[in-house]
Amino acid sequence: MSVKILAHDDVLQMLPNRENTSHKGDFGRVLLLCGSLGYTGAAALAAMGALRTGAGLVYLGVPKSIYNIEAIKLTEAIVFPLPERKGRLSAKCIKWISQILPSMDAVLIGPGLGHSKGVFATVRYVLECFQKPVILDADGINVLVDHIDILRGRKAPTIITPHAGEFSRFTGACITDRLENARKLALELGLIVVLKGWHTVITDGECTYMNETGNPGMAVGGSGDVLAGMIISLIGQGLDPLKASACAVWLHGAAGDICAAEIGQCGMLPSDMLQVLPRLLK
Repeated sequence: MSVKILAHDDVLQMLPNRENTSHKGDFGRVLLLCGSLGYTGAAALAAMGALRTGAGLVYLGVPKSIYNIEAIKLTEAIVFPLPERKGRLSAKCIKWISQILPSMDAVLIGPGLGHSKGVFATVRYVLECFQKPVILDADGINVLVDHIDILRGRKAPTIITPHAGEFSRFTGACITDRLENARKLALELGLIVVLKGWHTVITDGECTYMNETGNPGMAVGGSGDVLAGMIISLIGQGLDPLKASACAVWLHGAAGDICAAEIGQCGMLPSDMLQVLPRLLK
């Protein structure tokens, strides 16, 4: 099995051109379903990850109890309150989602959502009814642990972004070989798997990338939320989902490396990575 390693020049060549006549609609309309009571940061970081990677229009749907917080934090995203139960999305939000889905280029579900019947119903609805790319991160993956067959045979691209613990819970098996375990799951379920960690693996089972950027300073809550937002941004801008995932992982790690060099690993934060990302895109 051949494994591809990206360099900065490779990533820049894959990024979409920005013509002088371009408008915001040319760079993707993406929907993020994130956040819950007590987990407002995840939604904000994912939305900013999408914005800082060039998405044209970022729609963020959150439980109504945290809407005011997110609307204040995010001045460039389009934030909507959704029906909830006990601070988490309820199945009633599906009615709103069904109205906006047709105009979206990709959907991200998961950062900070928590576990509930409403969250599961929402994830299931999007996977079954949206015929474009879906990215599942964090709780978007966790709620499917007992319902993996929902993913099997989905025709549109599905990207999952587990860390090692989530991967083991999802598959019910310990990781023995990161490359081979990720590749087998991708082939079995028809997914793109982004197995996060030191030397993140990105694979659809046929083509595999391994990332060499990043450092231990990125091992902090919120880092993965930023990455998920970056992936949906690049997919929304028209990149092939596998290449978009590989580019996002490289950029995410490279931003972390800049932060580590400038302020040190111990004190760096995901919000610091958001600030340096634009340097890598020019």
